Amino acid sequence: MTDVIDELHRRGLIAQSTDEEALRAHLAEGPVTYYCGFDPTAQSLHVGHLIQFMVLRALQRAGHQPIVLVGGATGLIGDPRMSSERVLNDPATVATWVDRIRQRVAPFLDRPAAEEGLRAPVYVDNLDWTGQLSALDFLRDLGKHFRVNRMLAKEAVSARLNSDAGISYTEFSYQILQANDFLELFRRHGCTLQSGGSDQWGNITAGVDLVRRTEGAGTHALSTPLITTADGKKIGKTEGATVWLDPELTSPYAFFQYWLTIDDVDARAWLPLFSERPAEEVEALIAESLERPASRAPQRALAEELTRLVHGAEELAQAEAAGRALFGREELSTLGPRTLTAALGEAGGTELAAGEETPTVAVLLQRTGLVSSLSEARRTVKEGGAYLNNERVTDPEAVPAESDWLPGGWLALRRGKRSVAGVHRPGAGPAA
Repeated sequence: MTDVIDELHRRGLIAQSTDEEALRAHLAEGPVTYYCGFDPTAQSLHVGHLIQFMVLRALQRAGHQPIVLVGGATGLIGDPRMSSERVLNDPATVATWVDRIRQRVAPFLDRPAAEEGLRAPVYVDNLDWTGQLSALDFLRDLGKHFRVNRMLAKEAVSARLNSDAGISYTEFSYQILQANDFLELFRRHGCTLQSGGSDQWGNITAGVDLVRRTEGAGTHALSTPLITTADGKKIGKTEGATVWLDPELTSPYAFFQYWLTIDDVDARAWLPLFSERPAEEVEALIAESLERPASRAPQRALAEELTRLVHGAEELAQAEAAGRALFGREELSTLGPRTLTAALGEAGGTELAAGEETPTVAVLLQRTGLVSSLSEARRTVKEGGAYLNNERVTDPEAVPAESDWLPGGWLALRRGKRSVAGVHRPGAGPAA
């Protein structure tokens, strides 16, 4: 079997692990069944979860058997946060999110299994066994193996205990439930390796300890580093919004643009983590970024690779085409209404009422915020710097014709080379 641990270290994907030499030997013995869990605390996973799939995919490529757990039970409880208690979602909502997340995981592991002959993932929901667990069984069969002093040492628990908010027994018991997941997967599927974020290390090792105490068996664990931007913000946070993996929450175009616009320092740091390119290609892209930052080579590589992974080749092509079209390098008519809506909606602009008469180009330039006044709008047009649907405007008092409206009811306005805004009117355009 491939020594996948070396690859994970090279890419910076291992923050902690149990006995590494024993883990290497275990992986070398033959196919190992391993798992990573995701709690449905929202209706979608976000880009911060991608690092877990990088580990899952690397182990899958090395010939091992992945299990993906979506926690229908633990999602009802929620892992303790440092600040305050989570809002408990109702069971029907959590069940819906479990299904939705399961569907979005498919591109990461199902696709390579089908296309490359790898081991297909097994999907499980911990509600299947936790839901049948009585309170007495929980206390007698599981609780007796946990020492409160060790549970109190967990960072989030300790922080909450020393705060005014305190911590409920519900959240405090989360560690036992996650540890039981490892035990159940060991019993049901022979699972011997768990991976997860380093913030989950206490929960992960609690599972290793529980399997040892109850089954007398040795299992393994590894964690990934927590990824933040150079200025300390969480990955995937942009202007206060989360970059989701679900296209209904974050469009493929916005997803593509997120990676394309990240800081150079972050791009160079994140490229080894998120790119599955050979090491020499990654090093060359980083070197190019250092020598010619304007090339934004790592950003473009991440945008292309991750958009293809998450949304597929067709959506990647549309996202790339949208960028080219908005800045005059490709016909806007090549874009579908969904891509236009994503691209121009992301750019910002103005909305016209369904029956509103279309204003002049000068008024639209001002309303979209591309200029601050009508006089500036007229001057921009006179100087040749105003464009409607990538065609230079020569008359500031011209009114866009009905034939100018693009699919989805959009007009694309541009000032100069880089400043773009959209004008939207429901019911307009050929797709209406």
